[in-house]
Amino acid sequence: MSREELERVRLMHQVKLKVITLREASQEMGVSERQGKRIWRRFRTGGGASLAHASRGRVSNRRMAPERRREILALYEAHYKGYGPTLASEVLESEHGVVVHRETLRRFLRQACLLPERSQARRHRKQRRRREHFGSMVQIDGSFHEWFEGRGGKSCLMVAIDDATGKSLMWMSEEETTRAAFTILRKWIERYGVPESIYVDRRNVYVTDREATEEEKRRGAGALTDFGRACWKLGIRIIPAHSPEAKGRVERRNGVLQDRLVKTLTRRGISTVDEANAALDELAADLDRRFAREPASPIDRHRKKPLAKDLDEILCWEQTRSVARDWTISYEGRIYQILRQADAPRSGKRVTVRRLMDGTVRVLYEGKRLRVQKTEGAITYQLVTPPPMGGGASSHPLAPSAFP
Repeated sequence: MSREELERVRLMHQVKLKVITLREASQEMGVSERQGKRIWRRFRTGGGASLAHASRGRVSNRRMAPERRREILALYEAHYKGYGPTLASEVLESEHGVVVHRETLRRFLRQACLLPERSQARRHRKQRRRREHFGSMVQIDGSFHEWFEGRGGKSCLMVAIDDATGKSLMWMSEEETTRAAFTILRKWIERYGVPESIYVDRRNVYVTDREATEEEKRRGAGALTDFGRACWKLGIRIIPAHSPEAKGRVERRNGVLQDRLVKTLTRRGISTVDEANAALDELAADLDRRFAREPASPIDRHRKKPLAKDLDEILCWEQTRSVARDWTISYEGRIYQILRQADAPRSGKRVTVRRLMDGTVRVLYEGKRLRVQKTEGAITYQLVTPPPMGGGASSHPLAPSAFP
């Protein structure tokens, strides 16, 4: 019997011994006096056992037939072994038309000892409140995993998720590189606009611990990676996290994807990064329908998205080079000739070399684009014989030899 039923038995014994009245017992039980009379009548005729719920121990009229239960478990073992109850119930309904509630399926799997093992208990941490505005902060993270379950090597899934709403975008690449970070940021900007801030980990793709150069000090931005420089130009504040748990929103989404996305890619027969990227927008939209929520504030903090040509010039790699006496610069093993033009930089001046994501190389001086021509030759190095001891020439084993 339950605690409530045992308490009723005690009160009815007190009524029988005339310690309390039936009205007082009814008030103690929290029922009306009429209901108290019914309970007293049952107690007098059947004793304390009669106060137990009459349906206890009976089979429910809504109980699933044993044959149906065995059919569901056989379907689960044949196709979805290892799936969690929630995902399995969704897939059974969408793929086979079998409707079973996730908690019912959970009970079936537990009784049949088919429930996947639970992950290790997490450490207790204090919850951080969501941002109130859509676009106030976007969390970006790369998740390395066997996304194709042995059909390919490990890949990195770049995930961007809004802190206020849980809306997300995804992009898969071989590694968590600057190009992958540029790609997911561009997708977000083209879809929603420029966010106020980005929450990332401390990988050298996003932040750096080196000393700022003189040019960076003059600019006042501090030491920046290429990704950090692009965010600085867009007015996006980069917030580095001190632990993976600090980025709880995106880390939990990674956990969901490592379960759901892997199984979805397997069911669809997707085995390459390109095939996965073609389907990720659809899968992200499905996750948003399930997990996204309305922000606390209706104000959208995204700023207006730049033009595509402006994004090309911002999401790129930049380095500085010195102009040689023959008005050439070297960049990534190639020689670029600065053509005759007005306001051309003199030798020794520093120019900015910008490589766009499509591979286009541009040279700028004081913010103006220069006309350059890539020469046919490339910088090569040859081994030279070191001079005798006491010689005046350099003994370094590598020396530049061939130019255009």
